[in-house]
Amino acid sequence: MTTLPKRRVGKTKLEVTTLGLGGAPMGGFRATISDAEAVALSDAAYEGGVRYFDTSPFYGYGRSELRMGAALRNRPREDFVLSTKVGRILHAMKPGEKKSADFRENGLPGFAPVFDYTYDGVMRSLEHSHLRLGLAKIDIALIHDVDFWTIKDRKLLDERFKTVMDSGFKALDELRKAGVIGAIGVGINESDTSLRFIKAGDFDCMLLAGRYTLLEQGGLEEFLPECVKRSVSVILGGPYNSGILTGGVKPGATHDYVAAPANLIEKAQKIEAVCQRHGVELGAAAMQFPLFHPALCSVIPGALSSAEVKQNIARLSVKIPTELWSELKREKLIDANAPTPN
Repeated sequence: MTTLPKRRVGKTKLEVTTLGLGGAPMGGFRATISDAEAVALSDAAYEGGVRYFDTSPFYGYGRSELRMGAALRNRPREDFVLSTKVGRILHAMKPGEKKSADFRENGLPGFAPVFDYTYDGVMRSLEHSHLRLGLAKIDIALIHDVDFWTIKDRKLLDERFKTVMDSGFKALDELRKAGVIGAIGVGINESDTSLRFIKAGDFDCMLLAGRYTLLEQGGLEEFLPECVKRSVSVILGGPYNSGILTGGVKPGATHDYVAAPANLIEKAQKIEAVCQRHGVELGAAAMQFPLFHPALCSVIPGALSSAEVKQNIARLSVKIPTELWSELKREKLIDANAPTPN
């Protein structure tokens, strides 16, 4: 059994391994994966030393929580940290019920989500999550998808932000004060909206997907320094930017789950060329880079197989020469202010 280093979550008592397991792929929206493989890859993560697991009701419309719960339920509960999300309530669809415009296929059959960021909605969402997971304790609750990337409408984003901060946040804060939940945070895809949240409420952590990676460091200027100042920990989802940083970069590689534009392909190829000059795989550099920032507590790539999990664990321990980071800065391929080993 491997042991991985741990870092504290904000000012809480929780500690997470620097490598976690993201539960989105096992929901099955983007690729079909069996129940057995989902449990097997979760087991592979655990055996490899991973002690932080993240899921959401949204991933596969309940499927990810069901599978992650099945994998973790018989483990000693005090040995791992589990996070899930709030903001959507799942309901069983009625006969003849029309699917919404943003309905995603390949989720758990017969279930659909409805956005609800109210006090009651948050309480109900967590109650449902406990039942799907089959676990009486959830360590971290994250407000999910209150960002422009998801909503694509500024007015509606502002409305949901107000609802959650006026109502849903109070539910989370009460649960935290009562010791029911160990930490509360937000899980979104934008550093500017993450910054807006930490200025609006007392949060322990932010799960930021894809915005502080080897390819893009948009969170470096304002968001990450503010996190350090406020002792808010950052969990980084999507360290590979949904595929482009896994290696062998070529046209058609994905960024934010769509084909990457030519300028990003070119930049990723240049980064990969530097890695190759130093005998380092691009994926290993992508996995390790975010963790040099003091705000970061964990990087949580998803996986579709046990092999991918084992590859992620291996990438975390690859020895990378400091000159690789220096060259990336000289070539202006990463931000000159990004923390890297000297």
